[in-house]
Amino acid sequence: MENNINAYNSILDLVGNTPLIKLNRIADALTGNFYAKVEAFNPGHSAKDRIAVHIIEEAERKGLLNAESTIIETTSGNTGFSLAMASMVKGYKCILAVSSKSSPDKIDMLRSMGAQVYVCPAHVSADDPRSYYEVAKRLHKETKGSIYINQYFNELNIEAHYRTTGPEIWKQTNGNITHLVACSGTGGTISGTARFLKEQNPDIKVLAVDAYGSVLKKYHETGEFDHEEIYPYRIEGLGKNLIPSATDFNTIDRYIKVTDAESAHMARKIAHTEGMFVGYTSGAAMQAVMQYGMEGEFKKDSNVVVIFPDHGSRYMSKIYSDEWMQNQGFFDAKNAETPTEIQYIK
Repeated sequence: MENNINAYNSILDLVGNTPLIKLNRIADALTGNFYAKVEAFNPGHSAKDRIAVHIIEEAERKGLLNAESTIIETTSGNTGFSLAMASMVKGYKCILAVSSKSSPDKIDMLRSMGAQVYVCPAHVSADDPRSYYEVAKRLHKETKGSIYINQYFNELNIEAHYRTTGPEIWKQTNGNITHLVACSGTGGTISGTARFLKEQNPDIKVLAVDAYGSVLKKYHETGEFDHEEIYPYRIEGLGKNLIPSATDFNTIDRYIKVTDAESAHMARKIAHTEGMFVGYTSGAAMQAVMQYGMEGEFKKDSNVVVIFPDHGSRYMSKIYSDEWMQNQGFFDAKNAETPTEIQYIK
């Protein structure tokens, strides 16, 4: 008797095909039509599920992985969670070098998925032996049978989004997208998505988001790597203190920088207006949309797609904590918020 059960083979089959959702209130002050590509609908709650599955399955196809293999990566949290999830399903060990800037929520999530976690100081140079880049490289050399994902310098990072995110957005907009707004960190999401979309229509504008304290915007504009641009900032998974080869700068038309405080408040505002509980980089992406819009980038018939990379649950001890926001000095005259009160019934 045939077993007629309609079920997925594993949670990894749910990666991709995330929804495009119209933004109805938050962009009221802007001209144009705005849509969010909400990557929190991936099973690992972020866009990084796409690259984790793609890179691991490519390694399997090439015979680089076996039952005793270990997957090693540098991560601010989301890629690590996606890799840990895929490793758990497929039976591999997973070791992650994580920036100390990553929220405690993210680090706890990585451990809960069975990953071995090394927390490395965030505010050291990329070539410092304590940096999460160098720690991951060392662990790869020391661990027999391991592969190093190396998302910052892995062309498969771009390819994963070229094959999935780009085609999904093109189909969901029926080819009517005029602008793509996305954060630039490793660069895989924006580069792969942009590469596909520009092949369909080279007139689509690709607008990148960078952080103050990062080198990417100036490098895009001048070709110069300026060490003087680098200083500590709080947003995770956005901007860089190095130039990732997984960023195809030729696919990007413009960069704009956003602040830590405005991005944090914007994430909270997205929850309060659109009912979407999104992460810190989603707030940064939406803040960039507002800034591009105020500069007159969009017209009445513009169809703007902004990628929201992950879920708000990973930032409960950060941007969704009033205490953390207060400690960062983010509740100021410009960004005053009155949090809802908790009432205890006795």
